[in-house]
Amino acid sequence: MSTATKPKHIGRNISRIRELRGMKQEALAIAIGVSQQYISTLEGSETVETEKLNSIAEVLGVSAEAIENFSDEAVLNNIQNNHEGSVIHSGPTLNHNCTFNPIDKIVELYERLVQAEKDKVEYLERLMKEK
Repeated sequence: MSTATKPKHIGRNISRIRELRGMKQEALAIAIGVSQQYISTLEGSETVETEKLNSIAEVLGVSAEAIENFSDEAVLNNIQNNHEGSVIHSGPTLNHNCTFNPIDKIVELYERLVQAEKDKVEYLERLMKEK
């Protein structure tokens, strides 16, 4: 049994990050000044020259190291942990709790509706007195 690790496929990593960003090959190609066919070929390559990798990383909004070390499993793990409220990094904690009391908002809404009705009644009474 071999303990050799499978080499990273940089092109596939670029493709996955691009897809996660919702970017088409054509948009990436235009951003770095190449053809869509070049991007297609590049995404099929196991290696990418450093200069191209850096420009692609800049367009995708990640570091070149993030592209090199990208892993679908890590992304899914990160999404799952953040969804459950856990933090697996030293970044900011996501707050999924309400920052206001919904009951207070309902009461506020009813108070505004009641005030609008009072204003309407007052206006109608004034109209009746004028006649």
